[in-house]
Amino acid sequence: MNFPIADLHCDLLSFLAAVPRADAFSKDQIACAFPWLQEGGVKMQVMAIYTNVDASSMKMAGKQAKIFYDLLRKEEKTVRKFDAEFLKSETSDERIGIIASVENAAGLGTEKATWPEIYKQFDSMLTTVGQLAYISLTHHTENRFGGGNYVEGVGLKEDGKRLLDYMAGKKIPIDLSHTSDLLAEGILNHIDRHNLPIPVIASHSNFRVLWNHKRNLTDEFAKEIINRGGIIGVNFLRAFLDPEVPERLFEHILHGSKLSEDAICFGADFFYTKNFPDKSRHPFYFPLAENAGKYPSILESISQSLSGSQLRKLASENVFNFYQKLWS
Repeated sequence: MNFPIADLHCDLLSFLAAVPRADAFSKDQIACAFPWLQEGGVKMQVMAIYTNVDASSMKMAGKQAKIFYDLLRKEEKTVRKFDAEFLKSETSDERIGIIASVENAAGLGTEKATWPEIYKQFDSMLTTVGQLAYISLTHHTENRFGGGNYVEGVGLKEDGKRLLDYMAGKKIPIDLSHTSDLLAEGILNHIDRHNLPIPVIASHSNFRVLWNHKRNLTDEFAKEIINRGGIIGVNFLRAFLDPEVPERLFEHILHGSKLSEDAICFGADFFYTKNFPDKSRHPFYFPLAENAGKYPSILESISQSLSGSQLRKLASENVFNFYQKLWS
């Protein structure tokens, strides 16, 4: 199955920013190294600017934005910018289209940052990386903007509302993959109450009806994303699929396709795992989805359940159509 692949989430930038002697071309170091992406037929890759919630988050986000900028300049034989121009010519260019995103808005504003500092950081990041694929307000924990996946009872805070207001009209989707349910509800309500032109997606999330985990979407939220014209990227991490059953990945894909064949896509979530302290999480990925070279075999495995048209939509068409519509 050699369909071009679009993927909504990897952590190559934080790997390059934080790991000594990190090499974007080393297949041994990270599952989304450029050779793996090329082997898997990846034509478009979102690269997250990921930060923790701490005093250094804005500095770390700026460092990753600069790395992204440098990749486009220094590795122009391998990558190019994923933008409206790319969408016109993607079939004639062998390079991988890359675009940055913000995973955890702590990278836009520390807990003590003033709003002028946050606006300056936001604008500076856009200047450095160009368009953003999406912004997630939180990661797993709580920050000044709202509550993350693993936080109970914390929804959208006043600073979260203010950041959404600043995003409005900039053609940057809001990502629900790392929200608490209360935060997701608050985001949707705030967008609707103020009629904000902000698309809604889930960049790397699975389905809670299949595996009951806080990182996974309820069908209610999945349908809300679909009804708003958004897309949902299936995550490859064992912990969010079912840690014991490799084939559950296919079930999540097929469930998403049943909800909407025009919304489901990939959000593999490949990151640097070698320094991860919780050994119970190792290995992070099943062999059938352990690196970005596995996309063709994943599509082959579900080819009896989905038509050629549905496979093409899953592989990249849904992502390309979403951004084409957003940027037109």
